[in-house]
Parts: sequence; C-alpha cells; structure tokens
Amino acid sequence: MASKTKSKTSSRSGSAKAVSRKGPTGLSRRGFMQGVGVAGGVALVATEDARAAAAPKTRGPKRAPVTLNVNGKDRTVTIEPRVTLLRALRNHMDLTGAKEGCDRGGCGACSVQVDGALVASCMMLAVDAVGKKVLTIEGLAKGDQLHPIQEAFVKHDALQCGFCTPGMVMACKALLDGNKNPTLAQIKKGLSGNICRCGTYTRIFAAVDTAAKQV
Repeated sequence: MASKTKSKTSSRSGSAKAVSRKGPTGLSRRGFMQGVGVAGGVALVATEDARAAAAPKTRGPKRAPVTLNVNGKDRTVTIEPRVTLLRALRNHMDLTGAKEGCDRGGCGACSVQVDGALVASCMMLAVDAVGKKVLTIEGLAKGDQLHPIQEAFVKHDALQCGFCTPGMVMACKALLDGNKNPTLAQIKKGLSGNICRCGTYTRIFAAVDTAAKQV
C-alpha cells in the first residue's frame, strides 16, 4: 500500500516537473504566456491612447457661452450643447415667436430661417447655428412697419388661434425669397411642411398671393 502511494506521489511530482520544465530560451510555458499577455495589454492601452489623441475635440456636457447671430445681432447665451435652437431662442433670448408644437420637425410651428434656408428650429442644435445668420418672426418688421407678408396675413385674416402663424409666415417668406410669382400649386407645396390646425389654408394662400405682388 505504501509503495503504491509512493508511486503515485512520484508520478505527480514528475508531471509537475515536466510542466515547469524550461525551454531553450530559459522561459517556462507559463512565463511565456504571462509575458505575451502583458505585452498585448500594453499594446492595447497604447492603441486606445493614440485613438483618444487623434479623436476630434468635442464639447462637454457642461454649460458654455455660445454666440448666435439672430436678427442681425450677435447674442451670447450660456447653454448646454444639447439645447436646441428653438429652446435657445425662447428660453434664453426671450424670442417666443417660434412655437414648440410637435417637437419633431413635423408641424412647422417653430420655423425660422438659417442662412436663408427654412429650418425647423426644434430639430437643430443651437451650437450648429454658430457662425450662421438666424432670422425669426421678430426680425421681419422694421419698427412699427410690418413686413408685406405680415400685412397680407392681417388683410386676409389668415389666422385663427395664431399658434401656427409665425412659422407659417416664415415659410411664406422662404417661398417668396426663391419664387417671386408662385402659382397656387407652388404655394401649396411650399407650405406643405406647416400645419394649420384651424384649417385657415384658403386665406393663407390668398395672403401669399397678395404678398408676392409686394415683395
């Protein structure tokens, strides 16, 4: 019995010695694998550091001053980078003409012009408007003198509740900026992104037709 135990012990000892046996380089198998693992980890860290250094610098989540040119004047507000142009206008500049309707760019109530293009301000970040010219409904009138489109809306009573009116006027301006004499079909297409829940479309179309003769 003692001899069998001794035999087993010798066999295990021999196996252990075989596992820990060093090769020609003086490294054991375990030591070699540990070295490979450490080297791989160092290479991975170096690669990640290189990627981080090469990545473009982005704005952090904290509030920071942002200067926007709105209605011909530079205005600086301190906002988070996630703030939309609509919120910057309404909540930080007290320009409440643009309305928050669907908040998904589908109703046109928040329409403004950015570098002459009609934009749903609820779908644009304020920081993306830096260096561009933003025009809102408040920037159309010259003192007490209304813009011809605004006068046409008043003349044709082209509103009821008035919630959609600022965005509708801005859409009309964008249309007439590119087409001074639109047909009825072109007017309908140009205003197709703006919803009037009161259904005053007939009067709105008439107002655009009148304004086209004056701008």
